[in-house]
Amino acid sequence: MESAQNQGSGRIEARLAELGLALPAVAAPVAAYVPAVISGNHVYTSGQLPFVDGSLAATGKVGAEVSADDAKKYAATSAINAIAALKSVLGDLDRVVRIVKVVGFVASDPGFTGQPGVINGASELLGEVFGDAGVHARSAVGVAVLPLDSPVEVELIAQFQ
Repeated sequence: MESAQNQGSGRIEARLAELGLALPAVAAPVAAYVPAVISGNHVYTSGQLPFVDGSLAATGKVGAEVSADDAKKYAATSAINAIAALKSVLGDLDRVVRIVKVVGFVASDPGFTGQPGVINGASELLGEVFGDAGVHARSAVGVAVLPLDSPVEVELIAQFQ
């Protein structure tokens, strides 16, 4: 499959710039998978961790080593990484007509129950970037541990034309 990473930029990338956001390089997979796959007119991203410049922004459990407020920011970072994965297969983010579904995982201390608030970081960012097309269905799940001891992981499904 031909990579579309360096094709086209338009209204969505202008919106990212207005928000002071730059798309990072797509994070290299940490196991046997690819960052995003097209099936029909949907893109499915693999789970994206909050990598910044090739390193995790934080490690640990939310509600213990990581605050809910910080985890919300890491969920937004994970969403930016998911947008980069979208662009890597679509070339032009203006092709996205809807973010259909977001699944967010939160590595949670046993007493932590604020997973929806943490994953709001991703949902709110997608709304800011894509407008009405960024409104989506969602799951926010607490888990015991995530890859590399990441506090959050976000994946999404996007419809495109």
